[in-house]
Amino acid sequence: MTGAVALSGGPGSGGAGALGVRHVAIIMDGNGRWAKQRFLPHAIGHQRGGEAVRKLIRGVKDMGLEALTLYAFSSENWRRPADEVSHLMALMKRFILSDLDEIAAHGVRIRIIGDYHAFGPEMVALLEDAMARTAHNRVMTLAVALNYGSQQEIARAATRAAEKGPITPEAIEAELYTSDLPPLDLLIRTSGEVRLSNFLLWQAAYAEMWFTDVLWPDFTPDHLREAIEAFGQRERRFGGR
Repeated sequence: MTGAVALSGGPGSGGAGALGVRHVAIIMDGNGRWAKQRFLPHAIGHQRGGEAVRKLIRGVKDMGLEALTLYAFSSENWRRPADEVSHLMALMKRFILSDLDEIAAHGVRIRIIGDYHAFGPEMVALLEDAMARTAHNRVMTLAVALNYGSQQEIARAATRAAEKGPITPEAIEAELYTSDLPPLDLLIRTSGEVRLSNFLLWQAAYAEMWFTDVLWPDFTPDHLREAIEAFGQRERRFGGR
């Protein structure tokens, strides 16, 4: 893909999945720029970004992934204009209400990572209902990062680990939001930005990274397949030779 940049990392899980990929995470970036390029309101960019999420979830079913984690709303996103935040909340509610039955029917388990209780009672009830209704699904886990910040997650995990005993990497990992997910194999970021933006910093320690200029509303399952195929061509040494 034009503009794609690949950086390699280290220990992952190996095992099942397309070309050994079990867990993919995506920083979905570029909704605003997509809209600006077309002289459209930011809200339209977010709407089209939501449609890209829907298409990706439908298209990922045949890729053999065990987990897909999407960065939907960071703890820093509260700094955005209030009307933009409200629109994002409305889109999330609409997505849950319109797509949950289809997601559940395809055996997908929904997990929310981050402090989602900050969204208020109505949103919390919707999210917890979605997790409860899909809790026993085993085809794939869709983890959605909401009000998520990795530095806060690590601090929270370290505090909880310290309450139980010595602080070790294993003790911290056991307290992360992602403790029940496979190790992260591949992290993707769209829109041409080459940074992690406080997303899965611990989990990405040895993940492969794949950056693309494609703006999120234009990202398709074919782009994901391209990233997974690129992953399959790498030799992962996990710090060794």
